[in-house]
Amino acid sequence: MSSIHDFATWEPLLRLVRASHPERLAGPGGHVMGQIGLGGWSVPVRRPHPAPGRASLVEDMQDEFSAVEAVQAALRAHGRQSVSFMVETRVDGRTALHVVDSGPAVEHGLVSPFVGTLVLVEGAVPEPWRRLPEAVPGALPAPSADPALLERTLRERLPDAVGATEAEIAEAQTRLGVTLPDELKALYRVVRARWQDWRGDYAAQERVVDAVGCELLPLDQLYVADARSRPCLWQFAATDAAVTAPDAAVQGLVGSPGWIAFGDNGGGDRLALDLTPGPGGHTGQVVMIGHEDSIGAGLLAESLTDMVVNGRAEWHPGRDWDRPPVVARLNVLGDDVSAVARPELEVLVLGGREGEPRSLAPLAGLPRLRTLDACPGALADPLEIAGLTRLEYLRLGPEEWRVLLDAGAVPRSLLAAHIEVRGEHHPPRIIALANELLSLWDRPLISRTVLEGDLDTDRTAQGGAR
Repeated sequence: MSSIHDFATWEPLLRLVRASHPERLAGPGGHVMGQIGLGGWSVPVRRPHPAPGRASLVEDMQDEFSAVEAVQAALRAHGRQSVSFMVETRVDGRTALHVVDSGPAVEHGLVSPFVGTLVLVEGAVPEPWRRLPEAVPGALPAPSADPALLERTLRERLPDAVGATEAEIAEAQTRLGVTLPDELKALYRVVRARWQDWRGDYAAQERVVDAVGCELLPLDQLYVADARSRPCLWQFAATDAAVTAPDAAVQGLVGSPGWIAFGDNGGGDRLALDLTPGPGGHTGQVVMIGHEDSIGAGLLAESLTDMVVNGRAEWHPGRDWDRPPVVARLNVLGDDVSAVARPELEVLVLGGREGEPRSLAPLAGLPRLRTLDACPGALADPLEIAGLTRLEYLRLGPEEWRVLLDAGAVPRSLLAAHIEVRGEHHPPRIIALANELLSLWDRPLISRTVLEGDLDTDRTAQGGAR
């Protein structure tokens, strides 16, 4: 059995946890949870306060660091990235440690260390991440696009730059599977943006930034900014929608096989040439892909020539994907569901603060409704979900999921499911509920191994997987 399932591996951490939460762990049902990964951890350990006027030092938290490192070493030894755990005290005073392996069918959640989104179909992604660009007949390059002018301008600005050879440009095209636009070829013929060409000269790099208007990616780092380049957790991605206005210059997509990323603005936002423009755009326009957004891109310039020669760099981000009628968010119980029940509706998020729970009857049969995110207690009758025949993502509280499971009414159209846990819930109960859902799709289950030990006498025992 892996050392991650050895009580001794955890014992230093368990002692810190017990010392941090003596009252909580003393009572029946009292428990604390945590998660440890190779890149960080969240453990229920109270850190000491530094002396007044002094910042916290590593040595102040050395006991925690050492305890966590023991678990991380066990993870590394067995090729695992993270582990979740729960600690409770048995009636006889022994400490019980629940070691949880979520398995490949669960996305790690941001609130619960145990259960995130359950991916019910292997490899499934939300609809916006499957959306391809629409064809725009008659889309043309902007009148300002002038590869020859662009190349002359850059050679004047960067007379000593090292440019790419035709063979290197051909190699990049083969790697990407895309024919590079003439403007992009012209740019890289002047400067290929390899760090070794600058020989450690930061000033030379800055001259390229000033001449081009962005931090240029080396030719061999160009990439296609398709949907796969912009991953997002189901719990967030499922409540987004890909919407393109009739006059939009840029299509409202997660990514496109026609977005060729070639630069960065220095703040993590990527510049790309857009070969799949919106109805109001130009082929080869420059767009900015914001790192804080999961969908869409903003128009930066109508052409690469316009950006470089004329210094066009005004970013117009669009946010048409998170508003009615496609996405509706009702945050007060009693808000009128029928008011948003329109054929365009794809995403409905139901919060709950006051008033009566809502009926889903007005939504029955809507042709595009694929996401329902309802906080616990927001629904008058969970069985009305049966009328939502196109759902691919459903987020409900444990009680609502229990109703659907007992009635055999879990929608078979689902690609992913989420159990929304609020307040106090015993994690093994939530894990069991999640495993019931995973079983319906014959997906790998969440495993739970219970280890027991006496932290006072060093007597330990191991339980089996649950």
